[in-house]
Amino acid sequence: MVVSSTDDLIKLGHIASAYGLKGWVKILSHTDPRQGIIDYNPWYIRMKGGSWEKLNLEASKVHGKGIVARISGCEDRTAAERLRGAEIAIKPEQLPNLDEDEYYWRELEGLRVFAVNEGADPVMLGCVSQVMATGSNDVLVVKGCDGSLDDKERLLPYLWSQVVKKVDLDAGEIWVDWDPDF
Repeated sequence: MVVSSTDDLIKLGHIASAYGLKGWVKILSHTDPRQGIIDYNPWYIRMKGGSWEKLNLEASKVHGKGIVARISGCEDRTAAERLRGAEIAIKPEQLPNLDEDEYYWRELEGLRVFAVNEGADPVMLGCVSQVMATGSNDVLVVKGCDGSLDDKERLLPYLWSQVVKKVDLDAGEIWVDWDPDF
């Protein structure tokens, strides 16, 4: 089945190669943990330049440091080879619900970031361009945008209550305790 509305699909990995003779494929997962990709079914698969197609995951397993899977309609090695390089995605509604004050990175990207220091007016630092994982905590990469204080790129630790004071998805804002000059 070809999927028409795919603007909001979340890419989780891709098919690296065929595995064996019976239609299994090796998966390169971008989830953490790596095997988390097999928790989702169905998958949406897209070959380079093609359209997204909804396919069911028939079987999967962790194999050494990797993952192998069998996708519906993929019956032999030839069919599996045709899937090499295909992207794997899911719909946002397939993600588990989060607790209050927890957010998916994709929800934070694009939000405006305001420094709200006590006794001073809020200052827009920029917009979240991406979120990075570090050893100790996640980091918001905030870049200047229309209406921001300047064009500086800032790296703000995502430390709830210490730095991040409020996330308002409806308003598209994150409030932080951060010195605008830093």
